[in-house]
Parts: sequence; structure tokens; C-alpha cells
Amino acid sequence: MNNERPSLSFWQIWNMCLGFMGIQFGFALQNANVSRIFQTLGADIDDIPILWVAAPLTGLIVQPIIGYMSDKTWGRLGRRRPYFFYGAIVTTAALLVMPNSPTLWVAAGMLWIMDASINVTMEPFRALVGDNLPNKQRALGYSLQSFFIGVGAVVASSLPWILSNWFDVSNTAAAGVIPESVQYAFYIGGAFLLVCVMWTVFTTKEYSPEQLAAFEQSESTLIPETQKQEIKFGRTMTVSGVIGAAIIALVTLMSLEKELYLLGAGLVAFALLQGIALWQQTKQYTENGFFAVVYDVFTMPTAMRQLAWVQFFSWFSLFAMWIYTTAAVTSYHYDTLDVTSKAYNDGADWVGVLFAAYNGFAALAALVIPVMVKRIGIRMTHGVNLIAGAIALISFMFIDDPSWLMLPMLGIGFAWASILSLPYAMLSTTLPSAKMGVYMGIFNFFIVIPQLLAASVLGLILKHGFANQPIYALVIGGISFVLGAIAVSRVKLVK
Repeated sequence: MNNERPSLSFWQIWNMCLGFMGIQFGFALQNANVSRIFQTLGADIDDIPILWVAAPLTGLIVQPIIGYMSDKTWGRLGRRRPYFFYGAIVTTAALLVMPNSPTLWVAAGMLWIMDASINVTMEPFRALVGDNLPNKQRALGYSLQSFFIGVGAVVASSLPWILSNWFDVSNTAAAGVIPESVQYAFYIGGAFLLVCVMWTVFTTKEYSPEQLAAFEQSESTLIPETQKQEIKFGRTMTVSGVIGAAIIALVTLMSLEKELYLLGAGLVAFALLQGIALWQQTKQYTENGFFAVVYDVFTMPTAMRQLAWVQFFSWFSLFAMWIYTTAAVTSYHYDTLDVTSKAYNDGADWVGVLFAAYNGFAALAALVIPVMVKRIGIRMTHGVNLIAGAIALISFMFIDDPSWLMLPMLGIGFAWASILSLPYAMLSTTLPSAKMGVYMGIFNFFIVIPQLLAASVLGLILKHGFANQPIYALVIGGISFVLGAIAVSRVKLVK
């Protein structure tokens, strides 16, 4: 008996993905304006990466937990939708508070809350595509998510510029005060996010656990089952613990930059997690969420391991761009470091427009990429798009007129759309539905880890190697895109 997932109509997929546009509205406002808010509240350029550390740390903790919990959830709102519902409410509240932060550390704390709630809302959306769509429609589902991400981010990224130039809302303010154009943009973004996510919550149905189990049984021949095995945590636990402790000791003894504590502490924390998992495995206490997540990290499917490197290099590039573009453009193209000056705020507004542009190009690229995949294959398509992003980021250093910075946004747009869809399309058919949420959460580690690395070492590289000139962060990002393109060429896809 054929009991595979039925195909959904275009409009059913549309409703299922629309909430992603709202999430991206908040995410784009965060990416384009948080560094600006930090600088306005007194942050130095070399302090910005460590202030951003709240976001990746939150994602590292929240994503696998929410993925695991949503795999086990079933209630009146279904399996994934309760997380959309409550996450959207908290994210909206955070967006309303963020631009009214009175001090730098309040803003850093609000970034933590905002990113946690965005992760609660966003992580199950990836799993929902795997839950509801048959394999043949998953690429369409992820591409439609990319389209909505692009459309939502176009408006969100350019909102401060639109409010300032079309509605005469002030884009300058007294020292330490966030301009009204940024404040109003966050208010609008919060309302838009809530409406879009609630649309998906109340127009999308989910399959019951019994139906999903029947689908899984019918489709079990597509995904080979893996035999439960005992993991040897001791070796990696020892290596990560020793290296982490050595980094912490060197930073303390040699008075190195405090950002390196983050790198050492992360390795020590990873060792401790493995130690707990090792103890649980020894005591045969393995039927719990903690052990399940750690175990799944060490038993990822082969394609997922290979794609992890692609994600790592791709997202390191993106975080370099998001963290440093405002500082790079205002200092390199507008020739100012004064955050209260009109030149600085004009440059920061222009960055918002540039971010809107690459998201607009990404929305168009989401329509072109499936055609590219048919002609040259999915790996080649992703590699080409990453190279386009590399050329675009490096070109910032060779463009003098800021108006010409619009041109590289085309390459960044194609890279962004590709990153948001093709790795997930390559991965999705290798994951069992019963563990779709937790595996998607683990896959997102390779979005979070490069951000932590960027926060801990990128500022140091600029300070000691490039005289604290943020334009070189974009060049480093371009090189990382090239490494991602090389990595994708090595991915072995399941036929």
C-alpha cells in the first residue's frame, strides 16, 4: 500500500512558508541595525564582534533543544506551530524594546532575547517543510522560503532609509540616542512579523504522529536505518578540553585579548558536554534528550558532515558582512568614524538599502536557481553562487563611489539565496522525519559556530593584521566564500 506524503498545492506551500517572511523581517532589521545601535550607544569597532556573541551562543543552545522538543510535541496547535506562535510573540516584544535601549549592555541583552525568540520561531520552519512535503516538493518548499526571506528583508533592511527619505523621519539624534528612523523601523517590523507568522500558524495543518509514523514506514526504504552504536567520547573530550584549557591559560598568563576566552571556553564546554554524555552512556542512561542530541552530533549522516563544512565557510562570510559592513562603508566610503555625524548616518542608511538590495536580488535568484540546478547540477550551482558572493565582497575594497556598491549586491544576493535553500535541499532527503527537527537544529550548529569564531577572532585579526580597518573583514569574508565553494565540490550526494 502506497502511504507516502501527498503533494500539496502551491498555495498550501505558500501559506506554510509565509511566516518565514515575517521572521526574516525581524532578522534583517537585527542584521542591518544592531551594529549601528551598538556604536550609537558607545561601542568601539573592535568591541562589536564580542557584543554580537549573544546571538550565536543563544542559537547554539536553543536550536537543538527546540528541534528535539518539536519532534516530541503534539497538541492543539500541532507539532511545530506552538513554537511559531509563542516565539513570534516574544520576538515582537523584543523588537519593540531594542531601539529604546538606554545603555550598551541593555542593547546587548535585548539582542540575546531577540535572537533566542527568533530561533524558537525559525528552527521548526525548516523541519515543517520536511514534515509536510514529499521529497519531490522539498526543493520547492525551501526555494519558496528563500523567496519570502528575500522579499521580507528588502523592505526591512531599507526601512530606516525609507522613513528618513520618504517620510522625513530624522535619521540623526543626540549622542547616545538611537535615531527615530531606526526606532520606527523596529516597531513596524515587530507588527509585520507577528501578522505573517500567525498567518502560517492558522492556515497550515500538520500531520498527526500516527500519520507521520505511517509515512516514515512507507518511505523507510529511502533512508537507510543506522544501527545504534556506542560512541567513544573520551578521545575528542580530552583533545577539546586540553586545547580549550590551554587557550584560557595563555590568555590569562600573557594578557591576550579577552575575546579569546570565548574560544577557549567553548572548547571546554564541548568537553564537559561529552563528559556528561560519556557518563550517561556508561550508566546506560541514554533515553533522554541531552544524550540524544550529543549522540546525533557524533552520528550525523555522511552528507550532513560534508555539508557542515560548506555551511561553516559560507556563514563565516555572512557574519563578517553583517557585523562589519556598516563600519566598513562609513569609514572607507564615507570617510567618517563620528557616529553622530550626518555622513555616518547617511552611510549607515545606505547600508540598509544595500542589504535590502541583496535580499531583493535573492528573491529573484530563488526563481533562477532551480533552473540552474536543472542545467548544471545542484553542487555546481551552489559553488558558482558562492564564488559570485566572494567576488562581490572583495570588490568593496576596489569601489570608491558608494553608489556603485549596489553592483556587488547582485552576487551577494545569489549567494544568499543559494545558502538558504540548496544545502537544505541536498540534506533533506537523508533525514528521517522522526528526527527532522533535531537534525535541523544540529545542522544549524554550523551556522552558529562560525559566528562564534567571527566574534572571537575576527576583531583580533583586524586589530593586529589590518590596523583595525573593517573593510578587510569583507575581504576575509570573500576568501571564506571561496573555501565554501571548494567544500561543496567534495560533497557526495545520495543517488
